[in-house]
Amino acid sequence: MDGNQGTQLIWTGAPSGGTVPDAAVPDVRLRDLIDVVSSLRPGIESAEFINQLRALEDLKSAAAAAQARIAVAFDAAQRSADAAAGVPAEERGRGVGAQIALARRESPARGSRLFGLAKALVTEMPHTLAALDTGQFTEWRATLLVKETACLSAEDRCAVDEELAADTGTFDGVGDKAIIAAARAAAYRRDPRSVTQRASHAATERHVSLRPAPDTMTYLTALLPVAQGVAVHAALTRHADSLRSGGDARTRGQIMADALVERTTGTTAGISGVEVQLVMTDRTLLQGESEPARLPGYGIVPAGWARELLTGNHGTAAPGRLGNEHAAPGQPALGGPRPGQSGQDRAFKVWLRRLFTAPGTGDLVAADSRARLFPAGLRRFIQARDDTCRTPYCDAPIRHFDHIIPWHDGGPTSLANGAGLCEACNHTKELPGWTARTHPGTRHVLDIRTPTGHTYRSTAPPLPGTHVNGDPPVMAAHYFGDLFRGRHQRELRQSA
Repeated sequence: MDGNQGTQLIWTGAPSGGTVPDAAVPDVRLRDLIDVVSSLRPGIESAEFINQLRALEDLKSAAAAAQARIAVAFDAAQRSADAAAGVPAEERGRGVGAQIALARRESPARGSRLFGLAKALVTEMPHTLAALDTGQFTEWRATLLVKETACLSAEDRCAVDEELAADTGTFDGVGDKAIIAAARAAAYRRDPRSVTQRASHAATERHVSLRPAPDTMTYLTALLPVAQGVAVHAALTRHADSLRSGGDARTRGQIMADALVERTTGTTAGISGVEVQLVMTDRTLLQGESEPARLPGYGIVPAGWARELLTGNHGTAAPGRLGNEHAAPGQPALGGPRPGQSGQDRAFKVWLRRLFTAPGTGDLVAADSRARLFPAGLRRFIQARDDTCRTPYCDAPIRHFDHIIPWHDGGPTSLANGAGLCEACNHTKELPGWTARTHPGTRHVLDIRTPTGHTYRSTAPPLPGTHVNGDPPVMAAHYFGDLFRGRHQRELRQSA
């Protein structure tokens, strides 16, 4: 693994086979290579550190190129097997992206993108693939080139690939933006009409997305046509500048964010006619413990923040659920008004549902019986237990409540046979050769078997308050907090 600058990789011991494999041997085993890399230790001089880093980066690029070839070969093998089995041509190769995702420990969506990248590199962009092999390009930069030439025909894409070949020195020392600009310019020269049509089609892909950010924050992102995006930003900026000139102490960014929430929801607080489900232990809620809570769609949140959301939400307690007699010492009643709040501020209601977990394991075993009498209650139960899609490495929101053993195979509609899945994973599970079964474990365990015979295990995440490695509590009682307004309160009373 000597580089152009005399790089030396130092290892402290031989791999499990007892000898260090010769890098020149064509059939060197991947596991031996992994053992060698894992045994590397830093050099003794500053220049050696940098040389080692560069050599390892080259190795990563070469590995990415090898993964691309393997993925395309796997797809060809699967399609041949499907053809031999009589599968219609349009259905051959389905599920390949999902299997690649599991093998690479990625989400299904990411796996599909990686498979698309592999096909483009191997079949249409040999120069970019060669640059990966030699360490002149990273997988990310190869992805940029593939993305910017996606609208071209195979012939034009090959021509752009040859024009921008790494060995021509086009991208020596340049950044990602320069690579994108060069690829776009080359694509436009080859087929201006397709590039223009792509820009027109982009407007149909406008959308709004939400993803977690650190410290109980979220990124609310809108993909908009440039004119609309600029207009929205300009309007918020003018509003912020106007308030600041009038003496508002908030920063421009804070005012813009607050205005966006208020103009979208119609309320200053931002919660309007929606349900927010918060899972926490009774000890966190009522005794001030520091055990974190969980907010579905976001993840783990600090205990103090969760209590503040409930006790400082300008609401009132729901009748018969939790009143002043259950408030923790020194804290206001859940949902109760704070001193100085007016009746107009008490618009939100808090409803509680108890969830019970098995001692020590955290497996969700029961909920308030009134909620479980209806199918909606069972869906809530699975949602609380699984949190996100149960396919390994997929953290997409739950969209389907699936029978693990299909209904047509005698699978019951029960908690043990239910799993929360995203739409894509549920459809993949129905493809030939895919099976799923529950497995004994401390919490709900799901084994997914792919057509190649590989098995991947998914264990339901522990609920807040689960002490798996410590002394288990006798019974961990969790509360499922539902924040409602208006008609949502009436719906909950009816379902209960």
